[in-house]
Amino acid sequence: MESAIEIRDLMAGYGGKPVLWGINADIPKGQLSGIIGPNGAGKSTLLKSILQLVDHQARVLHILGQALPQVRSKISYVPQRESVDWDFPATVFDVALMGRYARLGLFKRPGKKDKMAAMEALEKVGMASFAQRQIAQLSGGQQQRVFLARSLAQEAELYFLDEPFAGVDAATEKTILELLKQMTREGKTILAVHHDLHSAEAYFDYGLLLNMRLVAQGPMKEVLNAENLQATYGSKLTVLAEVSQAVKQNLAQKL
Repeated sequence: MESAIEIRDLMAGYGGKPVLWGINADIPKGQLSGIIGPNGAGKSTLLKSILQLVDHQARVLHILGQALPQVRSKISYVPQRESVDWDFPATVFDVALMGRYARLGLFKRPGKKDKMAAMEALEKVGMASFAQRQIAQLSGGQQQRVFLARSLAQEAELYFLDEPFAGVDAATEKTILELLKQMTREGKTILAVHHDLHSAEAYFDYGLLLNMRLVAQGPMKEVLNAENLQATYGSKLTVLAEVSQAVKQNLAQKL
């Protein structure tokens, strides 16, 4: 299996305090991969360390076979919604169009092709009719759709998503999931932080179980076993040694 991201001996943290130790991971190309673990496990930190947004060091950190600066234009990042200033005076279309700037560079203005790409991205997430709405006027789920549209407009190869399903309604969650799966069918690679262990098996092809150290990695259906879950969640594991049949049925209906 060809790797989109190769990590060896990664350590990362904040203010000199380590959060992650000894991370060795290989994220496969063309799949929807999820980082799973309890609160405080370093899931977002792992994502940000790959993108060099936090203090880190690693013996190997290759993205699409190269160092980050050489492939930055091929990468798109959607942060947690809570980290965005939603009072910034911009319309839905403005935000989607921002996804084109990585291709344009500093001094080029977006043209007709860029504006078309932004509108097509909004259509894919069901937000085209809100194009002239101020982002502050949107619901949480709508805001998440708009930021995903910005990411799509970039036409990247590798997408980093930090909690893409957090705080969204069921319809938005279904829309986002269907879109992500379609993207992987088109050859895109997606790495997402995910907090809901119940839905992980149904949503993701590949999984990384994380609790400051990497507990397990592999096809999601294989890594979600009782031993790995106990090692990842410890005393916090109350229900999730196995996903109940009722939850599976509910997920099947949503999908």
